[in-house]
Amino acid sequence: MAIKSIKVLNVMAFQRQWRKNNEDCNIYDIESGDSFCQIFELNFCDGINVLLGENGVGKTTLLKMIYAATQWSVSQMDERKKKKFVDFFSSNLLNQSLLKNYGRKDEHSYFEVSDGEHVFKDDLSHDVLINFEQWSGLNIQSVFIPTTEMLSHSKGFLALNQKYNLPFDGTQVDIIVNASLPEARELPVFMEKILERISKAIDGTVVVEDDTFYVIKTDGRKVDFSLEAEGLRKLGLLWKLIRNGLLEKGTILLWDEPEANLNPELFPLVVDILLELEKAGIQIFIATHSYNLAKYFEIRRENEEQVLYHNLYRASADVAPEYKPFETENKDELEIYGRSASYLSMLRGNKIVAADDSLLEEAIEKNMFD
Repeated sequence: MAIKSIKVLNVMAFQRQWRKNNEDCNIYDIESGDSFCQIFELNFCDGINVLLGENGVGKTTLLKMIYAATQWSVSQMDERKKKKFVDFFSSNLLNQSLLKNYGRKDEHSYFEVSDGEHVFKDDLSHDVLINFEQWSGLNIQSVFIPTTEMLSHSKGFLALNQKYNLPFDGTQVDIIVNASLPEARELPVFMEKILERISKAIDGTVVVEDDTFYVIKTDGRKVDFSLEAEGLRKLGLLWKLIRNGLLEKGTILLWDEPEANLNPELFPLVVDILLELEKAGIQIFIATHSYNLAKYFEIRRENEEQVLYHNLYRASADVAPEYKPFETENKDELEIYGRSASYLSMLRGNKIVAADDSLLEEAIEKNMFD
């Protein structure tokens, strides 16, 4: 089962939107004749969805919304998740009303996630889950890999967190739980081949003993996970999730900044693995700031439908006039917009492409004068 779309209104960075024409809009003001779009919305592909954009435009927020929705689809959930939905976003918030957009606290605020047939809606304004009866029981399996590396903190972590409510959000807690699960007895042949490629990169395999993760090197050494390079730890975590049988057909993988602390020479390996997982029926969402990582998906995919790019951006001077909002009283209040395309070059206001072009221009200019 795949996630088809998400809508967000006045949650965190996302607020009411305005446009000067009716492209992509679903609401029309007949009296004024002005077209406007009040709801941020993205439609996803069944394959790999790559979220792009500068800091603060809500990439991680969208990933967490999708993850939270999938977790609520599972019939059997631990009571912590039922009682503290907001924990997926932050461990410091007392209630979900604090997730509302700061400038629009008094306006309607919600987000909804859909699989095309069923809809999960969290109405922050009324503190209620809508359509929960039809959503609960869908059992959409998902795994969220946060930016922060967590396995090196695993010793006694889960017991301490249960007792003292440590300052880690639900996604960070869940990744330790998932990595600590028993290994699957058997895996498909293609999964075994993926494990072999990762093992070659990290020079070993990953085990957990007494709440502590280790890398068993090919020469027999047992290295504490915390002593490995952080980029290799990220690959080691992926190895463990696959070995535990958590990435199967129908699963959703959400990965926040796979490139963080990863040597760029390993980008092709990560992309190849994710493309293989996509072909096995796993829907994937990643958020990235890396042009190179994003471009590798475009170059190495076998068909256009495998990958869809989603650019999140604020309306500003470098965005075409037709995609700017109406003038508002607060000149600093710039709404977040989303554009989707199969190719990076087709995305408007793409900051990572602009940054790459800027670097190239500086390099050319410097070489001309040297």
